[in-house]
Amino acid sequence: MAQAMPIAGATDTTTATPRKPHLSLMRIVEMNLGFLGLQFSFGLQQGNMVPIYSWLGADEAKLPILQLAGPMTGLLIQPLIGALSDRTDSRFGRRTPYFLIGAVMCSMGLFAMPFSATLLMAASLLWLLDAGNNTTMEPYRAYVSDRLNPDQHEIGFLSQSAFTGLAQCLAFLTPSILVYWFGFDRNAVDGHHIPTITHISFLIGAVLSISTIVWSVLRVPELPMPADDRARIAAAPRSIGATLAEIWDAIVTMPRAMRQMAWMSLFQWYAFSVYWSYAALSIGRSVYQTADKTSAGFRDAVLTTQQLGAFYNLIGFAAAFAMVPVARKLGAARVHMACLALCGACLLYLPLVGPTAGVAPAGFALLAMPELGRHLGLLIPALGLGLGWASIMGNPYVILAGSIPRERTGVYMGIFNMMIVIPMLINGLTFGWIYHGPLGGDPGRAMGFAGALLICAAITMIWVKNPAKDADIDLLPA
Repeated sequence: MAQAMPIAGATDTTTATPRKPHLSLMRIVEMNLGFLGLQFSFGLQQGNMVPIYSWLGADEAKLPILQLAGPMTGLLIQPLIGALSDRTDSRFGRRTPYFLIGAVMCSMGLFAMPFSATLLMAASLLWLLDAGNNTTMEPYRAYVSDRLNPDQHEIGFLSQSAFTGLAQCLAFLTPSILVYWFGFDRNAVDGHHIPTITHISFLIGAVLSISTIVWSVLRVPELPMPADDRARIAAAPRSIGATLAEIWDAIVTMPRAMRQMAWMSLFQWYAFSVYWSYAALSIGRSVYQTADKTSAGFRDAVLTTQQLGAFYNLIGFAAAFAMVPVARKLGAARVHMACLALCGACLLYLPLVGPTAGVAPAGFALLAMPELGRHLGLLIPALGLGLGWASIMGNPYVILAGSIPRERTGVYMGIFNMMIVIPMLINGLTFGWIYHGPLGGDPGRAMGFAGALLICAAITMIWVKNPAKDADIDLLPA
């Protein structure tokens, strides 16, 4: 299926890009619907893996190591799959085979995860789940770049960001919906302390993962491949060595804007890795005054953290569309810098929210977020996290899509993902020592550390330039 083409070292981008059919907003929404299932899966991981590991008896300092599946599979799979999808010419399309294979793997991992009996089983299933997610992710981003003209890139990638916000909002909120709308007992657990509501949430994710991808590829199929691309693929050598050589050459000739974003990615993704690992523990101590992982108070802290995640993703969903005209006017780089700084400041504030609780406003109760409504101080970090997350999932890709040659979209999307997963990998290998050492085993200090890193990420965006529309791609040798 995957065939190699001799484009290593090719940097000629002067050939005119063929004009593609202009898509309506509804078609852009449909083509990105698969992101709903994909990001619902990521939301389930972010909201539930630390609690699952904690219920199975994991040590707090080992949480980053137990979550290495995501960065490791991303580092190994996404560049390779991205390069292979650039070189694929099949009856099903260029990117579609990878969407479907990844969706099946993801669904299998989601279905089995809540039945984990040991830490080893949960960690192994996370590897399968993340392998599926990463097989789908970069071809999906390349598909948007393939299908849309440059003047629709902002709405294309920021609609992906909107679906990220909506999907993760629903993923974080599903356990609370099961409790407050359908009457499930939050304290009903299996023999390994994993709640029934977690089992049902992962089953819903397994169904969404495959069904939304299938809907997208059927409703908005890939365009026929241009004749010159088809001829280049047909004439190319067919070996894994050629694919690896293409990845290396793409790294060596990386576009300038992409290289400028490397430090931003380091600080930004290390910070969010810390947040995802320790937010529930921080809220458990500061808001619920408990460190006991088997207590009802900790289960309340998990629900509150999930509701916080749902609310900031809801904000992100709305903010992603609102950012489209702002990014066009001010530039994606400046907008991203402002959002990162605000997000960092709000994370510095998060551990300062105390245990004072009141009656949840009716709106929060209706949205199945009563714990969040009783601790309104958490809405401040939710605002910053929402704006930051919407920007993270959209604006860097606007910059990237305008900076890379079209024939290497898949491989560069995969390489850019390396700038996401390497910081997560570094986090997994280093933060256990930082947590027990300089931070004194305090998850609240971990939140402050993450906030400071996001402010550092914002500062690095000063040097990132927005690509000019329809300008020649500026390739910078290493």
